[in-house]
Amino acid sequence: MKIKTLMKAFHNGWRTYLPLLAVVLLIGGCADSYHTSEVPSPDTIAKAENKDLFELTGIGKKRTMKVTASAYNSLRGQTSGNPAIAAWGDRLRPGMKSIAVSRDLQRMGLGHRAEVKIKGLPGTYVVLDRMHHRWHKKIDIYMGTDRSKAMQWGKRKVEIIWFEKQNVADNVERTAPES
Repeated sequence: MKIKTLMKAFHNGWRTYLPLLAVVLLIGGCADSYHTSEVPSPDTIAKAENKDLFELTGIGKKRTMKVTASAYNSLRGQTSGNPAIAAWGDRLRPGMKSIAVSRDLQRMGLGHRAEVKIKGLPGTYVVLDRMHHRWHKKIDIYMGTDRSKAMQWGKRKVEIIWFEKQNVADNVERTAPES
């Protein structure tokens, strides 16, 4: 009976009866049940499963590697073009957690917008830039316009962790039936 009344109210002029619907939902407890249920945060799930949050969201094979890490800035004297524009056209802004990778790492799955954890540093870094082809097993950590911070970092050996993205196009080619 109540449903028929509500349907008729909506048919006759839903704007008039919208407050009535809200009251019915609140009295029935439907609207309140959403707020009382506790959904665990991704961090809570990661801790419960004894995994890193990055590990839970990865797709593909987990890779780790020791690389040389230096730092760079978006300053005019450090590039031939616009210092705020990365190799793939992304705009770099101070405070971003971004890295540039050597071409060999790019071929290993660290392509544009890949997410990388750097052991010993908080957060996840995104690959937004790439380095000259002469570098191998090397990353550059973006440090905005703070040249002294980059100089203080210097050059270090670090371990990086990432998930090798699966190439969907290759998978389709391999599994497509012969015609």
